[in-house]
Amino acid sequence: MILLISDLHLEEQRPDIARAFLHFLETRASRAEALYILGDFFEVWIGDDAMTPFQQKIAQALRALSDRGTRIYLMHGNRDFMLGKRFCRTAGCELLADPSVVEFDGERVLLMHGDSLCTRDENYMRLRRALRNPLSLFILRNLPLSTRRKLARKLRNESRTQTRMKATDIIDVTPEMIPRMLTEHGVRTLIHGHTHRPATHELNVDGHAARRIVLGDWDRQGWALQVDENGYHQAPFDLS
Repeated sequence: MILLISDLHLEEQRPDIARAFLHFLETRASRAEALYILGDFFEVWIGDDAMTPFQQKIAQALRALSDRGTRIYLMHGNRDFMLGKRFCRTAGCELLADPSVVEFDGERVLLMHGDSLCTRDENYMRLRRALRNPLSLFILRNLPLSTRRKLARKLRNESRTQTRMKATDIIDVTPEMIPRMLTEHGVRTLIHGHTHRPATHELNVDGHAARRIVLGDWDRQGWALQVDENGYHQAPFDLS
């Protein structure tokens, strides 16, 4: 069994989500061969050198799961793209590039966070390119902690304000991007998060059946996609 989750947006202000995640690690995830976390694991991440006790606790829980034999893979999201090697060493997980092609039971599957598919949001795409530039990342990681905290608050507040103002189709994936990515990577299944719109979309790409599975976010309920001998199954569960 393989499990995939995304968009937990873990933060101290949501102890219900943190408790539910720790319970998830101790129960369902402990029976999995692998756990994939496809971005926005934390609500904000300003650097591995700034881990709070809360974030350390999450890392230690992941390490405990890894030590029990479950492989853990972590992908950057738009909220936590500064997660680095130090966190991964502490948490016992492997950092995945976005996008990445993996193999589930003999099938090649494309994994993404999903924000790079939202190309109609031109302002965000420009900001994404600027922030993900290696030089920008180097500068950000070497800013004083106080400056990074202020910048993170500013970006988060601006993101929330702009999201409320943008049309729904602007902040969703660009439909034309899906067949392009499937064809480019030679796969028929794409799994991503980011949009907070859990669903399975059946597609036809170049005359072949294909699908796009969108992972749900953790807010009023949790979501996990399970891959096993019976296929792909995503269902919500209560956070309490």
